[in-house]
Amino acid sequence: MEEKIVSYTPDDVEYPDKLRNFKDRPKRLYVKGKLPDPNRKSVAIIGARMCSYYGRTQAYEFAKEFASCGVQVISGLARGIDGMGHRGALMEKGKTFAVLGCGVDICYPREHIGLYMDILEQGGGILSEFPPGTPPLAVNFPLRNRIISGLSDVILIMEARERSGSLITADLALEQGKEVYALPGPVDSPLSTGCNRLIQQGAGVLLSAENLLNEWGIMPDNLCRKTEIKPDKNKKTLESEDELVYSCVGLYPKNVEHLVLETGLEIRKLMRVLVSLELQGYIKEVSKNYYIRR
Repeated sequence: MEEKIVSYTPDDVEYPDKLRNFKDRPKRLYVKGKLPDPNRKSVAIIGARMCSYYGRTQAYEFAKEFASCGVQVISGLARGIDGMGHRGALMEKGKTFAVLGCGVDICYPREHIGLYMDILEQGGGILSEFPPGTPPLAVNFPLRNRIISGLSDVILIMEARERSGSLITADLALEQGKEVYALPGPVDSPLSTGCNRLIQQGAGVLLSAENLLNEWGIMPDNLCRKTEIKPDKNKKTLESEDELVYSCVGLYPKNVEHLVLETGLEIRKLMRVLVSLELQGYIKEVSKNYYIRR
């Protein structure tokens, strides 16, 4: 069933308290699906669109660990780090929320339509301050970053170049009084320059999810039993690369070109993984080079 679009103003009780007191709060927030649960912790997982395999896998694994412990994942549905953060949360049956730079009725980028639908089907939400029908204009994306940081308790930056939109989000988060953590990366990697500089300037060093969970009084051993998250039977026998690819294959057909962009794997390696997953019965090819989950 198609999710209805609702909207809230700061005068509405449903309007998120985390945004209500900011001077630049959205005058109206459009929602498809659900809003984040104010009684649960939330982390923003953001970073480069054109990211490395290291960045993709770290975003995915951190999101999985947080989601398995009931922490909500907030991001922007963009290619690269954002998409992998959403996917990691979904893989653990967690809740994830996408803040868009267009109307909530528009999936951007279009190849993330499967991810967009999975977020809604798993009880998450699509949010925007822009009215339905608003196209994805470049000027809108820096504006939505303050909502991503505003809805989150902590902002995690996985990969960022020296001049990156993620660094704008970090500045906004600090102005909002939020904690910012950055994933350290190779000193010779342009994709880690922004993160390494943030750490040099005093941002937290992101080494494990467990450190943050402990700060919040969440012990991974017992919280995962408290949550109603059920383990996914499909992931227990998959190797890391297989699981990464499987997480990118959704309920809607996706072609090999898109999977190469999302996983960062070479085409030959990706095809080997796809064949393996198909032989194991996890996915199927519905037309030439288009795959869906079984």
